[in-house]
Amino acid sequence: MSEQAQAENQSPRPIVPFLRLEPTPHLVGKKCASCGAIFLDQRPVACARCGADGQFSEVVLSNRGKVHVFSVVHQSFPGIKTPYITAIVDLPEGVSVRANLVDVDPDEAEKNPHKIFDMPVEMVTSVSGKDREGHDVIVFSYRPVRT
Repeated sequence: MSEQAQAENQSPRPIVPFLRLEPTPHLVGKKCASCGAIFLDQRPVACARCGADGQFSEVVLSNRGKVHVFSVVHQSFPGIKTPYITAIVDLPEGVSVRANLVDVDPDEAEKNPHKIFDMPVEMVTSVSGKDREGHDVIVFSYRPVRT
């Protein structure tokens, strides 16, 4: 096998299909040509908002948003460190995405939840481990916007 094929074979893999790594990490949505609704998931047949048959274009979504709601998780699967914060982040394009919130102390979030709701956040990526074939698995999360 050539060195180029080996290098391609070891490229990082995003954990979800709507996370793209190039040219810089970002999320993509599918935009309905009829009504303009944007979705994160695939729309193989029709728009869930207007019912129009499947004309969708890919759009780049903002890497910034605001926390809509969050929860501090204290119990999870074996091997997952707790506590951690999971959140729904509203993006300016009208899409909401679920992701973990990092760089926020879970205890502080529980004591002062008003500081978390509507908090401006930005997307970050990290390597969460390796898949069965040895590729780095890339996940996305959000952190408070740094001023």
